[in-house]
Amino acid sequence: QVQLVESGGGLVQAGGSLRLSCAASGRTFSSYAMGWFRQAPGKEREFVSAIHGSGGYTIYADSVKGRFTISRDNAKNAVYLQMNSLKPEDTAVYSCAARSISFPFPALRSQEYNYWGQGTQVTVSS
Repeated sequence: QVQLVESGGGLVQAGGSLRLSCAASGRTFSSYAMGWFRQAPGKEREFVSAIHGSGGYTIYADSVKGRFTISRDNAKNAVYLQMNSLKPEDTAVYSCAARSISFPFPALRSQEYNYWGQGTQVTVSS
């Protein structure tokens, strides 16, 4: 079992930056690939980024590539999403998710993740 808690969301102007954090419980954090997803009002949840349990492999959605950076600190049981050059279309609830590294990496569909946080709101004003 893994419990995930996100933080770091908020209101920011277009062009600004935010850093999201996801704290995980458990002693085997490195055994999980971690993903970030987002869901805007009236839209389906979409993949943002994922990182392998080792931290050595990452993948990004085209819409955030070059602006967002995913990282993790396995000693702190945490994964981060640094978001730069934010746009109004980045406004959404951002959630982190965990998936065992026993399964292939990367996983881009939300159905492939077993554990989810409650989400944190990111609002980008124009």
